[in-house]
Amino acid sequence: MDALPTLTTEIVIVMMIVAFAIFIFATELLRVDVAAMLIMTLLGLLIFVPGLNQLLTPDVIFSGFSSNAVISIIGVMILGGGLDKTGAMERVAWAILHFGGKTEKRIVALISGTVAIISSFMQNVGAAALILPVVSRISSRTRLPMSRLVMPMGFCAILGGTMTMVASSPLIMLNDLIKNANHGLGPDQVMQHFSLFSVTPIGLALVASGMLLFLLFGKYILPRGNTETITRGRGTVRYMRNLHGVHAAVREIEVPDDSILVGMDIASVQLEYDIRIVASRYAGKVLVSPPVEAPIYAPAMLAIIAQPDKLKKFVAAAGLKLRPKLVEFRHLLARSIAGVAEVLVPPDSTLIGHNAKDLHFRMTYGLSLLSIVRSGKAITDKVATVEIEAGDMLVCHTRWEYLTRLEKDRDFVIVTTDYPREQQEPYKLALALGFFALAISMIVFTNIMLPVALMTGAVGMIIFGVLSMDEAYKAVSWKTVFLLAGLLPLGIAVQTSGTADYVVKHLLQAIGDVSPLILQTMVALLAAAFSLVMSNVGATVLLVPFAINLALATGADPAMFALTVAISTSNSFLIPTHQVNALIMGPGEYRVKDFLRVGSIMTVLFLIVSLSMLNLVF
Repeated sequence: MDALPTLTTEIVIVMMIVAFAIFIFATELLRVDVAAMLIMTLLGLLIFVPGLNQLLTPDVIFSGFSSNAVISIIGVMILGGGLDKTGAMERVAWAILHFGGKTEKRIVALISGTVAIISSFMQNVGAAALILPVVSRISSRTRLPMSRLVMPMGFCAILGGTMTMVASSPLIMLNDLIKNANHGLGPDQVMQHFSLFSVTPIGLALVASGMLLFLLFGKYILPRGNTETITRGRGTVRYMRNLHGVHAAVREIEVPDDSILVGMDIASVQLEYDIRIVASRYAGKVLVSPPVEAPIYAPAMLAIIAQPDKLKKFVAAAGLKLRPKLVEFRHLLARSIAGVAEVLVPPDSTLIGHNAKDLHFRMTYGLSLLSIVRSGKAITDKVATVEIEAGDMLVCHTRWEYLTRLEKDRDFVIVTTDYPREQQEPYKLALALGFFALAISMIVFTNIMLPVALMTGAVGMIIFGVLSMDEAYKAVSWKTVFLLAGLLPLGIAVQTSGTADYVVKHLLQAIGDVSPLILQTMVALLAAAFSLVMSNVGATVLLVPFAINLALATGADPAMFALTVAISTSNSFLIPTHQVNALIMGPGEYRVKDFLRVGSIMTVLFLIVSLSMLNLVF
């Protein structure tokens, strides 16, 4: 038996940085992109440590920013942004409404299959966000609870990310990690890169297994939901009242000269009485969504939204007169012009941690916040001062023109879809599909590098006006870009310092002779566990070097072990830490125990299917 590698200063330092990285990611003391940049900087500062200044050269430390993985993911995001802007994905999604009918199994199959296909060519959280509004509409039309539809959609979006090598960040960066590992391998050990569709058989099997799980056992494992809250053809007001407990009817109130409201600003009135003033009329001037700093004059008319008990208290306390129906505002607040909408807060929204009052919601976004629905419960008391969290459903009154603008804002996912909006321009849709097809064709039928092919399609969309350069910048999740670029040097350090070899060989000595399949299973379980407490990118960067060395030490296929890590980091169903799970938790009114129940089954199924297909295909 070969002598075990000795513990060196380099290995100790790298182990300390790896442990620090795991701690930072698991505790979320810093944002993941900030943590990645900190780790990259720490590796760069090793140049001042005697004996370690050759561990990583400056060009290696910053190589992440020029890596194929980072450029590829930028290209994928711009392509996805172009398709999103022209409505290509939305049109595909809306076809579900035509072919789905009213049968739960048929609808679940169509939704799950559609989102899996979309997520095979774009980030899975983006695919889920595109389909979510359509799922909401289907739920209201068919009276199927959201809880029966949203989790199958979300899980299949995650599974769809395993169908191509451009579908998820771990798979995009895998070839770069393999390239770095190849530098230290002999000619007979060099690993080949994976092509675009190398993982497609595995991804198809995973998607099929997920769909079968929900089609065969969905009625037993999914929350039943409350079918009585799904209204159909009864209008937005009743829908909001039944679903969220929000009384969204607009009432008209007359403010006399002797009212105590005179001279108070709108913000103070709303906060004190917990009501929403959505329009005002004074001296012949009418304002919809008036500025919150504007004072209230008399005699005036106000259009307000409030819970019945708060409305009654407000009218009595302020000496107001309640009109039985809208008169002054009947045209300005007609259903064709304004109404109540549901808006979801995605996991990467900049709204998180702030409240509507501090964000100046009405002035900035044109939204009058009525309620925050969180984990199935509606928060209506002093809602403007409640801190916003990821997955919150914001119930707001707004003019439709404002809501249309927010469709392009990455801080929101517009769930309400049944409102007037601008039509998409057909020629832009054709251009977007054409450049997307061009990029995929170059990958499949030529030897052009993946990032070059993807950027060809992306640049084509920009030059021909599918989206502007500023819109392209907005389409890119720079948080993901810096996360990838910052962590890639850590993977190189783990490999080149001998840390991976040291840990693997000492581990093998401790556990004795174990079959490669058991070791591969251990790698898959470790990757899944890491992805629950840290980003899947971080888990991939840390574990791929160890997986490769483990395979080499036991005579297994190192490329297959590396691919096991990249695929298994998508096995994130147990708790709502994955971005997609956080996105669907609010609309589906799920609790953590729902994810534990369904996710545990999906986790085991994912493990069995992925390992079986990996060994069958490779």
